[in-house]
Amino acid sequence: MSDLTVNPWKRHGKDRLYVNLRDGTTVAWADRATKVVTIKVQKYRDEALALLRRHLGDGITVASASASAPPSRPASPLRQPNHSAPRRSIERPAYLPPLSPGEDLARNRPGAGLLGMIAERGPSTVQRLRAKVLRQSSEWDNWYTGLEGERRVGRELARLSAQGWRVLHGIPKSNGGDIDHLLIGPGGVFNINTKTHQGASVWVGDTMAKVNGGQPKPYAAASKAEAEYVRGVLERYCDFAVAVEPVLVFVGIESLRRAATQFTVRIYQEREVAALGPLTGRLTLEQVERAYAVARHRRVWLKA
Repeated sequence: MSDLTVNPWKRHGKDRLYVNLRDGTTVAWADRATKVVTIKVQKYRDEALALLRRHLGDGITVASASASAPPSRPASPLRQPNHSAPRRSIERPAYLPPLSPGEDLARNRPGAGLLGMIAERGPSTVQRLRAKVLRQSSEWDNWYTGLEGERRVGRELARLSAQGWRVLHGIPKSNGGDIDHLLIGPGGVFNINTKTHQGASVWVGDTMAKVNGGQPKPYAAASKAEAEYVRGVLERYCDFAVAVEPVLVFVGIESLRRAATQFTVRIYQEREVAALGPLTGRLTLEQVERAYAVARHRRVWLKA
């Protein structure tokens, strides 16, 4: 048999079994209560049915082609993302190679990119102790502040897993730098940038942000550009359009104001990230798993 696995799924009163390939692609799914099976990839029909019979026993019924799509999810009463990808024809997706442990970004912890920089170019233990004892500021302070901010946001994002969301951290980009966090779930795909400014007052406009009234920083513009980068990578390996919405999360700030015209980037303080949890209606379960299977591959980002 092929490398097929059977995965249980319970949510919103539904109890299903999904048959997936190793890369997360769903080839069939079954409703436990009715024993009705929907075949998504005909090539694996016989193998999928054999596996499902082990779990469901006899009496399995295969759904007709007209009933092959799972029920649509209800639209969320919360604000739906505005940053939607234009409708266009999707070319045949590129081949996604097998995932090796060394290339699996799901193993990254929050702040993985900064941890790598600190390990490579940061201070030694002696240098850190000296600066701490002498209460001296150093060029590395911002790195450690940023690291703590990403860890705090990472903890908030981890809470969303119970609502069907997948999260990755420290995704390397081919042009340098990294994507702090990538959230994939029923409500869509979100690239999340964490900005830590302890005790600061922050204003965010259409493209720029100001911290304590200082020089403009292109936070919003950079987040929108990063969303397009993410969309391009995911759509190269997915057979469906992937709308990616940018998110800015500010950590440790005193106040946050948004321009009235700012509606293309979601802007939160760290504890407000939970607002993403109830969003739904953008991706099916199969699409979530496919996008996640692509996104966790280090190689696909470095080829972009």
